[in-house]
Amino acid sequence: QPQTIELGSVNVTSDYQYETATSPVQGYRATRSATATKTDSAIRDIPQSISVVPASVLKDLGSNSVERALDFAGGVSKQNNFGGLTLYEYSIRGFTTSEFYKDGFSANRGYPTTPDAANIERIEVLKGPAASLYGRGDPGGTVNIVTKKPQREAFTTLQTSAGSWDRYRTALDVNTPLDEQGNLLSRVNLAVEDNNSFRDHVESKRVFVAPSFSWQLNPDTSLLVETEFVRHTSTFDRGVVAPNNKWSGVSRSTFLGEPDDDIDNDNNMVQFALDHQLNDVWSLRLASHYKQGEMSGFASESRPLNADGRTVNRRYRERDNNWHDSITQLELRGRFEGLGVEHEVLIGTEYENYRKNERVTTISGSPYAIDIYNPVYSQPKPNGARSGTDFYEHIESRALNLQDQIVFTDKLRGMVGARIEHFDQQVDDFTTNATSGQRHDAFTQRAGLLYQLTPQVGLFANASTSFKPNNGLDAAGKTFDPEEGVGYEVGIKSELFDDRLSTTLAAFHIEKENVLALDPGTDTNRAVGKARSQGFDLQLTGQVTDAVRIIGAFAYIDAEVTKGDRTIPSGSRILGVAKHSGSLLSVYEFQEGVLRGSDVGAAYTYVGDRSGQS
Repeated sequence: QPQTIELGSVNVTSDYQYETATSPVQGYRATRSATATKTDSAIRDIPQSISVVPASVLKDLGSNSVERALDFAGGVSKQNNFGGLTLYEYSIRGFTTSEFYKDGFSANRGYPTTPDAANIERIEVLKGPAASLYGRGDPGGTVNIVTKKPQREAFTTLQTSAGSWDRYRTALDVNTPLDEQGNLLSRVNLAVEDNNSFRDHVESKRVFVAPSFSWQLNPDTSLLVETEFVRHTSTFDRGVVAPNNKWSGVSRSTFLGEPDDDIDNDNNMVQFALDHQLNDVWSLRLASHYKQGEMSGFASESRPLNADGRTVNRRYRERDNNWHDSITQLELRGRFEGLGVEHEVLIGTEYENYRKNERVTTISGSPYAIDIYNPVYSQPKPNGARSGTDFYEHIESRALNLQDQIVFTDKLRGMVGARIEHFDQQVDDFTTNATSGQRHDAFTQRAGLLYQLTPQVGLFANASTSFKPNNGLDAAGKTFDPEEGVGYEVGIKSELFDDRLSTTLAAFHIEKENVLALDPGTDTNRAVGKARSQGFDLQLTGQVTDAVRIIGAFAYIDAEVTKGDRTIPSGSRILGVAKHSGSLLSVYEFQEGVLRGSDVGAAYTYVGDRSGQS
């Protein structure tokens, strides 16, 4: 007769943590992303270039700057940062943009402060036009910041740092499960900064708080709520001038403003995402984002160099701006087989309502000049006539986007997407008592293929389009046609050294038209300009050995104006874009002995010559 034998229990554990599109990255090499598709997808399966810079890179660099992280994305360069106040402009693959996203929501409406590293999990750069997924924007690429999410394990992290020129920062990260089952989680990130600068009389103070909560209501439904609150005060600093296009003895520390001129920038944000699994095939996601901000204060801004070669006049300006932006997204996602192939479908809608009041007042009076070699501060402020801009802007947009990720065979994958967007803008100018507006309907699309040549090597190609409304009116008082762009890309993705090192090498060609250019007959703008950027970039990330991690990039970009005006003629290089740039960060972590867990590393960044304005 069979006998029953009771065996002792065996617990099987593993240190492996499955990566998702929003989770922390082990080392530098990310394997999944949602930026390119708005779905949790393997990067190796996406027929488009995407660079992921995880938070660990900023930690190893000892930096809190998003701009510093973008140095390692390949083909991304700094542009105007609005006197050090915001991540105002940067360029990707030769085209300047002021757009960046946070968890898939536009995050740079108005004049928000630079994103704080305390709440950044990863920074992702999707190369090429992305209008079919994100809407209006520039064709070079799109930056999306993935914020830190509540985790199931409790932990507390405290970081404090001190640096040259009296720079101090403390950051606290507290993650707390609120029930035993791990269904209700909370996380609070906090950072406090008090910084001076190598620049004379330039300082900044910041307080940043980001509470977030997640709730698994049932096996099929989850809710995530995230908030951010920022209080930032800093000196408005436009930098120094270069007489005759040379430094000519001007110290890099010379400040040409006034020490007591400060700008206050306060921002508040709340967003939520509700996900529900309808059945084995379909899921639904409802997400909403609201932010509100204010920027106000005074600044003494230097103007071009005077004829004496040593003084610059300054304009004394007062700013009083505020903005509100609300965005709601509803997405239906499905996985199924049809016509003999596998589909992952995304059907999404988006509504945005953006309002901004902007008043910038220039106060005239004395020349208010300052000597660039021997600056004298605390001059009497101008107290004359007041002029400037004072307007209210209201933008509404509605969009429908469709996307299908297709698996044809084990080796061949495809992706197609399209978006229809209605854009409506109205501007009330209180200085002229005039109202202007524009409406546009845009249809953008993209398509791509990826062929897995071997398990380690994949070839890909894609084409995509973009659009971006132009502001202002032409000589006839009519609105301009939007900028339109088209991009083409071919490349190769590789997984080397037993999937320890990921590389992407891509060649691209991007064109943009309807760029505003000066009409010599009327001295007003017309949407007739054209620009082109082409080149290639290389990205590599990985854990080469258990002890060595590495991230690097190189880019060659040939960007020029192909149809210009008398100010910027055809053939001119696009401003602020270097033909050659590169970066490399390598870190060695000790595996044994008393130094186990400690690391040492080195970083190198190169930027070639760039065209500027004289």
